[in-house]
Amino acid sequence: MTGVTADRVPFDPTDPDFVADPYPVFARLRAEAEVHRHDGMGLAVAVSHAACSALLRHRSLGRIWTDARPVDQFASFNLLHRNSLLENEPPTHTRLRRLVAAAFGRGHVERMRPWVERLADDLVAGLAGRIADEGSADLLEQVAAPLPVQVIAELLGVPDADRGLLQPWSNAIVKMYEYDLDEPRRAAAERAATEFVAYLRELVALRRRQPGEDLVSDLVAVTDADGGKLTEDELVATAVLLLMAGHEATVNVVGNGTLALMRHRDQWERLVADPGLLATATEELIRYDSPLQLFERTATADVEIAGFPVREGEKIAALLGAAARDPEVFEEPDRLDIGRTTNPHLGFGVGIHYCLGAPLARVEVQAALGALARRLPRLALAAEPVRRSEFVIRGLHDLPVTSG
Repeated sequence: MTGVTADRVPFDPTDPDFVADPYPVFARLRAEAEVHRHDGMGLAVAVSHAACSALLRHRSLGRIWTDARPVDQFASFNLLHRNSLLENEPPTHTRLRRLVAAAFGRGHVERMRPWVERLADDLVAGLAGRIADEGSADLLEQVAAPLPVQVIAELLGVPDADRGLLQPWSNAIVKMYEYDLDEPRRAAAERAATEFVAYLRELVALRRRQPGEDLVSDLVAVTDADGGKLTEDELVATAVLLLMAGHEATVNVVGNGTLALMRHRDQWERLVADPGLLATATEELIRYDSPLQLFERTATADVEIAGFPVREGEKIAALLGAAARDPEVFEEPDRLDIGRTTNPHLGFGVGIHYCLGAPLARVEVQAALGALARRLPRLALAAEPVRRSEFVIRGLHDLPVTSG
């Protein structure tokens, strides 16, 4: 179906029941129309796979950054986003992506694969030890959260002594992407951005003097065909984007995904029995409970998505979790199937904004799942986990587990 329903607030992103399980609501909305007006969030939302894919690919629907206001209170947060690969369109996006992809393309993912696998195994060994000593432990705290932070820190060349700074900065900054955020958390996001920017300027200066085998050194050195280089602000924004996107996506895929496997024991036991399913399991867990639920675009000209008009300057968002459960694309979409081979989920985006870090994220998730299945084949929930209250970035506060 096309068009828009009369309900101008089709869901409440702050409703705990909706946040706990938005998928029945998404199914109802898909049955009514492919795109809905959401007056509460001030934009339209696409809920079908076709509509989400179309809006993510449409060249007249871009990532047009609008400064957080008041501007003088968000100088660092706005600096990071004005200079971000994610928040720019061609020709700026083309130049930034070419330079960042060239630096990323210097073998970093494959270089790090054995290191990531060892790290995941060590973290899971620590989780197993805590369970043995105390009866249960928090998988999020012991494995899912530290893994991506350590990986991105290693990728960027952040010294070991400073790595504990990164996760709190990322956690504070990403709160700004939620709707109706209170002033204390907005202020905390700007403080974190200011501290992060200052830290990275020092790290960039160090790598200019002392290059290493890390991504920051390559970002400092990379030039395009015309001799152009990343500005310092662009380099800092790229490093922050890699941390925030890499950390938030991976921690929540591992957390949400492990929870899904614990609630579908047949799929967990299937993975334990056949490690060859790690690759398809990773894609299925990204699809089944998407860590990023909403991705905005702004119209640079009048367009239509699934028959719904979006005027120049208006916003429309892809509800990625809704697209991932579309029965027009996925057979039995509400069923978890770690062997699913036809799986065109949109979890890493599509088009020019497809996630550059997707190969590294896949390595991390596969390493974590593989280590859990190998070391803790009888892993089980120790208690019901607490879900985070935010809708856009979907994740858990904790994931208490035990081993029978």
